[in-house]
Amino acid sequence: MVTINAADLKKLLADENIKEDELQKLAVEKLLKAKKTVATAESCTGGLVSKRITEVGGSSAVFECGVCSYANRIKNKILGVKNETLNTVGAVSPETAEQMARGVRELAEADFGISTTGIAGPTGGTAQKPVGLVYMAVSGGEETVVIKGNFSDAEDNSREGIRKTASDAVLYYLLKSLKI
Repeated sequence: MVTINAADLKKLLADENIKEDELQKLAVEKLLKAKKTVATAESCTGGLVSKRITEVGGSSAVFECGVCSYANRIKNKILGVKNETLNTVGAVSPETAEQMARGVRELAEADFGISTTGIAGPTGGTAQKPVGLVYMAVSGGEETVVIKGNFSDAEDNSREGIRKTASDAVLYYLLKSLKI
C-alpha cells in the first residue's frame, strides 16, 4: 500500500511537471492512446472524479460509468463490497477501497476501476480514522494498487480541499498504472 499526504502529492506532481488541473486531461489522453476504459466508484468524493474525467472532450470513448456509493448497502449491492468487510473494518478501509475498485471495473467491464472512500469532514472523524483519511484504489486486470491518503494537510483541512486532493491522487495513480 502506498501512503501519501497532500504535500507529498504536490511535490510528486511538481517533480513530474504535472499541474493538478491537468490530471484528468492527461488520464483521458493516456486511456485513449492505450485504448483502455475506466469506471469510478466514489464515496467521499461524491462524483468529483467522474466529473473531472467527463469534463474532458473525448472522454466518452474511455469512461464507462461512475457509481456514487455513499451508503454501505450500495457498496455491497452494486459494487460487491463484502458485508463482512464493511462490518469488520468499515467503509473507510483499504479493503473496501480495493473491493470498490474491482467491483466497478467488473460491473462496467472496464479495463480500470478506481475508487475513493474516506472522511472529508468537517465531522465524522475519530482518533482511529481522522478527518482527511482517504483510501483509494486503482484496479487494472490482476493488479490493484491501494493508496492511503492522509489529507488533513489539504487546503486548511477543508472538506473541499480533502475531496479535491483525493481526486488528484487517484487520477495520478491511474496515470501511473497506465504503462504506456
